[in-house]
Formats: sequence, structure tokens, C-alpha cells
Amino acid sequence: MCGMPSGVSKQASAHERDLVRPTAEDEVAAAGSELIGGPLGRHALLGTSWWTPVRVIALVAIGMFTLGLVQKAPCYNGAWFFGASSQYTHACYSDIPHLYQGRGFADGLLPYFDQLPGDMQFLEYPVLTGLFMQVAAWLSPGGGSIQDQEQTYWLVNAGMLMACAAVIAVCVTRTHARRPWDGLLVALAPAFALTATINWDLLAVALTAAAMLMWSRGRALAFGVLLGLATAAKLYPVLLLGPLLVLCWRAGRWREYATALGGAIVAWTVVNGPVMLFAFDGWSKFYTFSQERGVDFGSFWLILAQNSSDPLSTDTVNTLATLLMLLCCAGVAALALMAPRRPRFAQLAFLIVAAFILTNKVYSPQYVLWLVPLAALARPRWRDFLIWQACEVMYFLGIWMYLAYTTSGDAHKGLPTDGYHWAIGVHLLGTVYLCAMVVRDILMPERDPVRRAGDDDPSGGVLDGAEDVFGLGPAVHHARHAARLEGARVEWGGPGATGGTAGSL
Repeated sequence: MCGMPSGVSKQASAHERDLVRPTAEDEVAAAGSELIGGPLGRHALLGTSWWTPVRVIALVAIGMFTLGLVQKAPCYNGAWFFGASSQYTHACYSDIPHLYQGRGFADGLLPYFDQLPGDMQFLEYPVLTGLFMQVAAWLSPGGGSIQDQEQTYWLVNAGMLMACAAVIAVCVTRTHARRPWDGLLVALAPAFALTATINWDLLAVALTAAAMLMWSRGRALAFGVLLGLATAAKLYPVLLLGPLLVLCWRAGRWREYATALGGAIVAWTVVNGPVMLFAFDGWSKFYTFSQERGVDFGSFWLILAQNSSDPLSTDTVNTLATLLMLLCCAGVAALALMAPRRPRFAQLAFLIVAAFILTNKVYSPQYVLWLVPLAALARPRWRDFLIWQACEVMYFLGIWMYLAYTTSGDAHKGLPTDGYHWAIGVHLLGTVYLCAMVVRDILMPERDPVRRAGDDDPSGGVLDGAEDVFGLGPAVHHARHAARLEGARVEWGGPGATGGTAGSL
């Protein structure tokens, strides 16, 4: 395959180039395809039939989501309502039915404006998520017992979240135009199906995936607006503005970044402003709760606390976790500015969100949803993706078995504390492993599955194929050859070098 053209004659449009077939470049994908008749042929007429990749992947995602609903059936049929530990032993817990009454929706209370009875005075979720919860409550017919109402509320939410799951699958499929089948990583991710209806995170994930799609199409304002809305639903999407700042700095794309930033600020303000103005105490509960919340499930801070005779205070943990996150941000920025070839946007987006998850004082099992679409775009390799997913499924089972142990009284049915610490360790190691693979791809672009196929940064929008105007260390040197890998030779370099593959791949 010839090297990627540079300058005016850069790339042909995605519609004029062959789609990348994972079964032709990924041995795990090829082996898995045997279950449905073997690898897809180069001359298959898939694109001319109704069964386009986008439609296939959307249907697969909906099918997997439905299997996740079936997995919750024991809880729906009673475990949510009877027995302290049965919802944990069946690994089917969900916040959704419990918070229907616990956050005042059953009583018609308005989030943020009406004070709640009990210890939690106001809804502890960002405004757009609160609106999502309220709309589901309005769509849930009243009447019947509280159990009937909670079941109905969960079903309504499940339907709305299924739509979010389909949006995520479609957006990931369309972000890398030549690699639509990478969307199957999202659609078939087991941890995605298992955790999809634990909470309302899919709303923010869907908005973030849509924002990534808009940026890949060069629509900076739409990206900013969608990312601002995503941040109004969950805090983590704002982290993507950091890597994007460094990449736009390296490429000199300040106007596009300013447009995206402005759109994000305006969209976030439009959603939050009215609630902030008229119900500040309710609006601020999410932020104060996050600050005051102690060390909790899934974090390495919990392992330290449960093995210490004098655990760190919450304020100390907040400070240390913030410092660790800032160090990770500095590391990602240095990587972006010093890498011999400018990293892809999806790679840095995955790394920064993973860093937040690894350093945070809590890791709820549904947080894996934040990473799944980014992982599919950053490292579309089935082996590494499935290794990471296996670790997350083990953690998913571990936390519920640990809660079963702690709620079963003297019977102690489930996973003891030491066993749960091992489950946390597996989750941490799995995430670190995938981060290491992404960092290796950045430092050695010839190992990057996306760039091996001849692309530069298909999720980068205006960054795709752009010349560098700034860099540090190796990034400022002239283009040079990397070490040989299976006959492939990859060129990259300093300002003016667009990079590409040379030789036969």
C-alpha cells in the first residue's frame, strides 16, 4: 500500500476508498466471524442492501441491550423489593427503581426546587440528568402499588436508555468513516449490556458520542453544544476539552477550538442557568455531594482505607486525588506535544477519561460506559478490548458479591473484603493495560490499527492530516523512519510532516 498523500492531494473521500474490514486485519475478529459464516468478502454487496453496517450495528446494540434487560429480570420480579441481599446475589441491582420513591418522583416533587425528606435534601444529579429522570416520571402512568410504579418507572427509563444506546452505536460507527465495523466493539461489549440500566449515565455517553461524531465532521460548534449538554448530564465529558486544547495548539487550530469551547459554555449555561438562578441550593447539591462524599466502592482509595488503622480524611483524599489527576493531565499533555506524530483525538480522550476513573475516589460499575465508545475509537483491536471487558465483567460480579456478603448478616454469603479488593485490582489493571496499549500506539504509530490502515486521525475533524505548528522534543525533529514491524515502515515527524505508511502492509 502506498504512503498516505500529503498536502492538497491528501486523501480521497471515505466514499471512494475501501472500507477497512476487521476480519482481514484482526485475527480475533476473523475467528469470531466463523460463528456467522466466516469473514466478510471484499466484494460483498452489503453497502447496496438494507443491511448497511450502521443498521446492523444498531440492531446488534439493541439486541445486546435487551439481553441486559433480561439479566435484570430476577430483580424486576421481586429482588428489588424483597430481601436485603437478593438483588446482589442475582447481580441485577439498579438505582432507577429505588430512586423513584427515594428522590421524590413518586410524590410529584420537582427536582432541585422541592426539598426531599430524609438525609438527601435535594437530587444529587446534574440538571440534564435530573430532567431525564423527571420526564421518565411524567411518562410513567400512576396507580397501583409502589412496587408497580417502580417497575413501570424502570421500564420507561429502560426504553429511553435503549434509544441512547442506539445513538451511541450509530455515532461510533459513523465517526471513523472507513472503519464502521469498529462499532461492533460497542454493540457487543458485555459490560455495556450489564451496566446500561444501573443508572442514567447513557444519556451523557450518547451526547458525548454525538459530539465526537460532529467534531470528526469538522462541525466545531455542534461539537461544543453537544459536549456542553453532555457536561450538563454528567461531569466527565468536560475533560475532553483538555486533550482537544493541546491537539489544537499543536496544529494551530485555535479558531475551531474557540468555537467549540464557546458552544460548550453556552449550552451548559442555558441548561444550568435557570436552575442555578432560582434553586441554587438544589442545583449545587451535585457538586457539594461529590466533594463531601467519602471514599467509596471500586477505587484504590478504598483498598487503602480498609487496610489502614488510620484512614485518610475525605478532604485529604480529595486533595490527593486532584493532584494525581493533574499529574495525569500533565502527562497526557506532554505526550500530545512530544509524540513524534500528533496523537489521534480519540486516543487522548480515552486516556484522560481513564485517568479520571483510575484516580477518582469512587468507581461505580456503570462508569465503564464512559470508556466503551472511546476505547472502540482509540484502540479498535478485539483482543485488547475483550481483555479489558473481561476485567470489567469480573469487577461487575465482584462488587455485587461483596455487597451480598455485607448485607447477608452472619450468613456471609458472597465475596469477603479481601476478595473484593482483588476484584478492584482486576478492574484497575484492565484499565491500565488498555491505557498502555493506547500510549504504545501513540509512541509507535506503526502499531496503531487506525494508522496502519492509512488514515491519520479520522475522528480529528480539522486535525485530520493538518500540519503541526508547535511541538516539543521528538515532535520538532524532521520526519524519520520508525523501527520496522512486519515489513511496515511508518514515517512521521515535525512541522509540515503529515505522516503516513510506507512500504507494504
